[in-house]
Amino acid sequence: MATFLAGGTGTPKLLAGAEAVFSPAETTVVANTGDDIEIGGFLVCPDVDTVLFLEGGILDRTTWWGIDDDTAETHEFLHSLAAEAELDRGPRYLSADRQTAGRSIARWRRFSGVGEFMHIGDRDRALHITRTSLLDEGHSLTDVTRMLGDALGIEREVLPMSNDPVASLIHTPERTMHFQEFWVARDGEPAVEAVDFRGAAAATATDAVLDALDEPVVIGPANPITSIGPMAAIDEIAAALAETPVVAVSPFVEDQVFSGPAAKLMAAEGFDPSTAGVAEAYPFADAFVLDDADGTELDRPTVRTDTTLDSDSDSERVARALKEALGVVA
Repeated sequence: MATFLAGGTGTPKLLAGAEAVFSPAETTVVANTGDDIEIGGFLVCPDVDTVLFLEGGILDRTTWWGIDDDTAETHEFLHSLAAEAELDRGPRYLSADRQTAGRSIARWRRFSGVGEFMHIGDRDRALHITRTSLLDEGHSLTDVTRMLGDALGIEREVLPMSNDPVASLIHTPERTMHFQEFWVARDGEPAVEAVDFRGAAAATATDAVLDALDEPVVIGPANPITSIGPMAAIDEIAAALAETPVVAVSPFVEDQVFSGPAAKLMAAEGFDPSTAGVAEAYPFADAFVLDDADGTELDRPTVRTDTTLDSDSDSERVARALKEALGVVA
């Protein structure tokens, strides 16, 4: 048994070919919800959905988000309407008073749907509408995620990190913006002063998440700040990680990051943007899997392999290295 922490695309890429090493029936995924947003009235959970779509066999594995071969007629018509009405296509962050109105799960991350700055396919949208409607019927995000997993026929259990709102906010010299605005709408270009996981201090982990964290934990090559940071910012999850065996894949080869804004965000939070900085950001990690080309010396057990994740065979190779690392510390 093992539990994976998932945020961004690193852990899904790891899981894609890992079935021979980590059986779906014997593993759980706890997914980051810090970068969820409400846009046009419905809740989008990108990190949860990437795993759901992967496990359901419908993920677009070219982009590693959204549904393969999805149409986007609604998204395109929203852009057309905004253009014809001469409306700024966003991102249009709702006013401060609207951020805490309505369903609590969407606090501090509400955007107008005008122009829709995130690309959302038609079948993808159907899932978001179903999720939001079930939430409005009174179901928890955990229960809704299980319902959606059942609908997609997945075997691996997928859990949101919390049923409470936690919003990853990026403080820039210009203003504070949600992570999705920073990364999707602005391509990660604004300078970063700090990162705030708003709501984390009051958020709690579900019993299902805490039970999952009783098992050894695997962290793929994720962004330590905005993929794993929101989870570790919840006190109960941080305490659980400190007590269970944890192994992690570095998203760096020494000081070269594989992809995404991890380097910029780590520097803003006072960590060296490197494998050494990842180890500092993960005090709860008991062992690491590093790339063969990474000469970083750590004060914890290390297994080296080629950590490239371009194919299912790559995923299986890295998964076997993680299994080896777990054998050292579990």
